Amino acid sequence: MLESTGRGRRHPVYRFYDAAGDYICEVRYGDAAANALQRGLWTHTKNGLKYFDSITGEWIDYSHNKVLVALFSHALVSSEAGHASALEKVKEDIALLKQRSGLKK
Repeated sequence: MLESTGRGRRHPVYRFYDAAGDYICEVRYGDAAANALQRGLWTHTKNGLKYFDSITGEWIDYSHNKVLVALFSHALVSSEAGHASALEKVKEDIALLKQRSGLKK
């Protein structure tokens, strides 16, 4: 369903619902003036839980992690070199978490 109106919306959004009318996901379209958060496939986690699972098996809760939201928003507009550098730091942190919890590398 095309949602062309909304608070401050300048670009169209297509929302997808199941047969019962429950929200699944949305696709946001924006022209060259749109930032990365105004384009692409999205789901509102709380509303899309019926269709999307946590990639971590829920051992990490993303619901109020403002740092993670900032990380993703910055990653969307950074360079490939920036992505590679950040990925190495994240991998180091994961290795530390696994070491502390006794999990294999």
